[in-house]
Amino acid sequence: MFELFCCLQPFGRVSMVVASNVSRFEGITMASPDPILGVSEAFKADNHELKLNLGVGAYRTEELQPYVLDVVKKADKLLLEKGENREYLPIEGLAAFNKVTAELLFGADNPVIKQQRVATVQGLSGTGSLRLAAALIERYFPGAKVLISSPTWGNHKNIFNDARVPWLEYRYYDPKTVGLDFEGMIADIKAASEGSFILLHGCAHNPTGIDPTPEQWGVIADVIQEKNHIPFFDIAYQGFASGSLDTDAASVRMFVARGMEVIAAQSYSKNLGLYAERIGAINVVCSSPEAAARVKSQLKRIARPMYSNPPVHGARIVANIVGDSALFKEWNAEMEMMAGRIKNVRHKLFDSLSSKDKSGKDWSFVLKQIGMFSFTGLNKAQCDNMTNKWHVYMTKDGRISLAGLSLAKCEYLADAIIDSYHNVS
Repeated sequence: MFELFCCLQPFGRVSMVVASNVSRFEGITMASPDPILGVSEAFKADNHELKLNLGVGAYRTEELQPYVLDVVKKADKLLLEKGENREYLPIEGLAAFNKVTAELLFGADNPVIKQQRVATVQGLSGTGSLRLAAALIERYFPGAKVLISSPTWGNHKNIFNDARVPWLEYRYYDPKTVGLDFEGMIADIKAASEGSFILLHGCAHNPTGIDPTPEQWGVIADVIQEKNHIPFFDIAYQGFASGSLDTDAASVRMFVARGMEVIAAQSYSKNLGLYAERIGAINVVCSSPEAAARVKSQLKRIARPMYSNPPVHGARIVANIVGDSALFKEWNAEMEMMAGRIKNVRHKLFDSLSSKDKSGKDWSFVLKQIGMFSFTGLNKAQCDNMTNKWHVYMTKDGRISLAGLSLAKCEYLADAIIDSYHNVS
């Protein structure tokens, strides 16, 4: 659409000016909805009384309400009483947070901590921390590929694509067993070009909930060392999977104990419920303190034009909780409670599926998985049936968040799964 305007020029001359309201951004196409966050939007629009939102990985109470940890409330109150300022943090974040987050992951007595061989930078939760590491790889390891599991968390590919880091997939999920394709995983890691980055889920694999055994972790470490690969851990659920911070960090600590250089991203969204605080960290374990200092300097350089410096509130909460023995003990108890509720829901769902399904299908994979997710093995058409007929909202890869399920709704969910599995091809 065009409009004509008359403009009076010097000496009384009149000129016609054509103005257009066609946007200069006309060539920008509409982005598709986020496959995970879009689930919540569809759920909110549904008025059915039995609807379930099992899409987003956020912890809910038995009443399916958001949960703020009691220990976080106490830490918040203490911060308010202290009346601390809101000045900018350094680029690398809050020093007290960086200290405790590295100690939580690797162990306070770990030689890599004592020898100052860990470069730790506070990041914008897990996503932002992964993005910093991806930028580091792109800048200092040109052409190197990142191997990611098939399937993996939906945002991993976005992060590496936007950082212009090439990636390949390694086999992980076996649909025949609804378990780990360990042989395929090992073969693909062996086949990768020497010096590749291998992205590993430290615990509670997302989306499958399928973790390697301790013995399998040992074999994975063997192959990565043999091929001179660099292990890159995504730790989003430390303490939230098993209920133990140390148990859930065992895989990372095994690799570090072998003397390997390691990248590890952390998030406190799940284990402290600090979803909106965007609090996490990127850690790079180096072979020397000098290398760690150089890596940290470059991570800071990357962060500066990206977001300048991270937010302070969540960092202070984490630092205060971990730094206070009473609060730390209380946090561990609450993590165990949350992990325990999810385990109870997992067992109830298995019992409901087994008792209701008369076909003889083996549903034991539900019990073998760990963490907040279960990979049901349902295909896209079956997932559509779950939503359209049963009002169960989930991602189209068959993942359900057990953190969004209550014991009271397990039988209803079992009915939906059985119907979708047997009656939809």
